[in-house]
Amino acid sequence: MNQYGLIGYPLTHSFSKKYFAEKFERENIKGSRYDLFELKTIDELPALLTNANLRGLNVTIPYKQKVIPFLDGLDDASAKRIGAVNTIKIYADGSTKGFNTDYYGFRQSVAEWLDRRGESPIGMKALVLGTGGSCKAVITALEDLSATPQLVSRTPGEGEFGYDDLTEEVMAEHRLIVNTTPLGMYPAVETFPPIPYQYITHDHFLYDLVYNPVDTAFLQKGAKQKAAIHNGLKMLQLQAEKSWSIWTKETTLWDR
Repeated sequence: MNQYGLIGYPLTHSFSKKYFAEKFERENIKGSRYDLFELKTIDELPALLTNANLRGLNVTIPYKQKVIPFLDGLDDASAKRIGAVNTIKIYADGSTKGFNTDYYGFRQSVAEWLDRRGESPIGMKALVLGTGGSCKAVITALEDLSATPQLVSRTPGEGEFGYDDLTEEVMAEHRLIVNTTPLGMYPAVETFPPIPYQYITHDHFLYDLVYNPVDTAFLQKGAKQKAAIHNGLKMLQLQAEKSWSIWTKETTLWDR
């Protein structure tokens, strides 16, 4: 039995197990299963990796950066460049390599969404809410799409905005707003990033990486202001398929 799974804490919000169970049934994939592994601390990972049946893991909050020291290597094109991991490939000899498929999922989904709306990311200014592991993939993807991302943090560092910096003028200049925080995620569905929603207009695009619930409080508030909205479900699907490709691709050796 080839085993795959998701590590994080908590995991009550995740659709990943359901997604892969349906994929295995739909595509008649035999001898594989996908489980949820709640790790109270990342120090529990080495024990999990002793499972001889384990072939790959996805990584979610709060371990996308904390997991890196526990891995044998990083993919140069994604994880090393971004500085965060959401996919781990486990090789036959037990060695591990980290990848970032969040980058792929976000980049493709946001580009397709904006294109459907008759917009281009080129030259578009974006506010990226949150400073966790997911924000790194989002910022890199936006830069590669020739957009201009601006990080927003509760405790801003150099070059970052605090939420108090989001004036009417700043909001007008930044038409794309991406929530990379867990605010609004089930079960805390009443929470939302503290941006000045009164300054959002029909010219704005609000993208939430959260996909459970489908319409977060963040997106609901944006829709009330006539903004275009998009949740993280498509991103989940795209990154999951990319993870599966990484896990199952035949390989004999790899560059550490």
